[in-house]
Amino acid sequence: MDFDDERPQQQVTGVVIITLPPSDNPSFGKTITAFTLTNDVLPQSLTTQEPDQVLPTTRVVSSPPPSSQSPQLGFSFSGFFSENPRKLLGFLGVSLFALLLYSSCFSSTFVELKNSNDNDDDDKPQSFIFPLYHKLGAADLELKLGRFVDVVDKENLVVSINGGAMETKMVNKLVAANSVVMPVRGNVYPDGLYFTYMLLGNPQRHYFLDIDTGSDLTWIQCDAPCSSCAKGANPLYKPTKVNIVASGDSMCMEVQKNQKPQICETCQQCDYEIEYADRSSSLGVLAKDKLHLVTPNGSITNLDVVFGCAYDQQGILLNTLSKTDGILGLSKAKVSLPSQLASKGIINNVVGHCLATDVASGGYMFLGDDFVPNWGMSWVPMLGSPLIEFYHTQLVKINYGSSSLSLGAKDSDKARVVFDSGSSYTYFTKQSYAELVSSLSEVSELGFIQDASDPTLPVCWRAPFPIRTIMDVKKYFKTLTLQFGSKWWIISKKFHIPPEGYLIISFPVMQKKGNACLGILDGSNVHDGSTFILGDISLRGQLVVYDNEKQKIGWGPSGCGKPSRFKSLPFFEG
Repeated sequence: MDFDDERPQQQVTGVVIITLPPSDNPSFGKTITAFTLTNDVLPQSLTTQEPDQVLPTTRVVSSPPPSSQSPQLGFSFSGFFSENPRKLLGFLGVSLFALLLYSSCFSSTFVELKNSNDNDDDDKPQSFIFPLYHKLGAADLELKLGRFVDVVDKENLVVSINGGAMETKMVNKLVAANSVVMPVRGNVYPDGLYFTYMLLGNPQRHYFLDIDTGSDLTWIQCDAPCSSCAKGANPLYKPTKVNIVASGDSMCMEVQKNQKPQICETCQQCDYEIEYADRSSSLGVLAKDKLHLVTPNGSITNLDVVFGCAYDQQGILLNTLSKTDGILGLSKAKVSLPSQLASKGIINNVVGHCLATDVASGGYMFLGDDFVPNWGMSWVPMLGSPLIEFYHTQLVKINYGSSSLSLGAKDSDKARVVFDSGSSYTYFTKQSYAELVSSLSEVSELGFIQDASDPTLPVCWRAPFPIRTIMDVKKYFKTLTLQFGSKWWIISKKFHIPPEGYLIISFPVMQKKGNACLGILDGSNVHDGSTFILGDISLRGQLVVYDNEKQKIGWGPSGCGKPSRFKSLPFFEG
């Protein structure tokens, strides 16, 4: 093959590759990449002794030919490819495949990169990070997904005014630009609950709240007086008459919008009742008080927020409230705390949480978008519904290892998945759950015996060796993979649930060694029976973000020790 520089000059040859966005998500935009092959002779002032380059770029660039002073570097890509068309086609094919692979795996880098100078904008909505703690001493299974129901018996609220101050311990805070950072703790078993705190009232008092992306309204146990309340972590919230929200308030109409229309000309309060998927309930009235948030300069901002003054709790809530004071509603509803803050321009309506797998740590949650990573996240669109405020998206496939499981939904080709931080465990549809349990029976060949005497969860195994942690049995189980967007593996978004994301270790009474129990339950009687619910056990080890501004849900692996912008997190006192 002759690479002599005396041969006739080649014409510029260019190749442009245009990658169109997925049909189901046109917001991703298109990617344009141009390749140029040339031997054009440039002016002497621009020539170098570098060999020809094939440059992937977004604009056409011509590279100079090799200098005659360095004949040993005189290799020409254009000449080589013009005489080897098969190699040219092969090269372009490999390049196109690599580009598609990169864009499918890291598409968020094309659309999610932010301007690093955004933090310098004083008018930008702020972000707030809250701590998460595990609740000690309760092994009750939680399943929230609350909904408002009609209040059957309305009674006038009796408010006793008490201006006495209460001494409280403060919480250390680490403040950064446009954000508030507080520590996080938590685990799934035996505690089954992650919670944070709010500073509320005047004088300010802190209340521990179960974080729940499946609940609309934030509520606190309330002395109004209280007819059925658990002995929580802190004294009951005691409202004054000025705290009670009137029945004509816009937030009251939002809470009662799906209830039967009722005329009450003399009502001086806004009654509500919430019923949860685990058949527990909470009855109360809406109240308004000051929420205290720490600003970047360390000062405290006082904001009026509406929440529930809950004076009658029934069911499992009475057990789970032994170390908490209520629930922090984080759904898409207008009455939720993030929606209220966003309506005031305090934050962009973005919620994120990171639940640590390490029992010694809990994780963190944040409100606002300052702590959303610029890359490394998988994003899927939220499903919209005027009657459903849960965070849910569409599932197209699920695998246990390499074996496919049926979705078991009404539409066999797809199913809905709800991300619910208020549920301790994960729920599959009846058919999918049955197939999963059947697939897991293969561990019996390794000496695992199903232990029906263990009441911890419906399916538990006794191993042929002592079990202390999940790591002792992890290698005998396979990873679950939830697939979103497309059934084609290479272009789909995947949520991986390793064995530690669906197993717990129980220690039955009178046994010295633990059992491995399945933390995925039959959801045939939960919600509509055809929905998958991802609870805390499967959300651990992931930063999960609910972007209500862009209507999408994202996740990415994380140790959940601290947000990336902070060197360390402070710790809760006492």
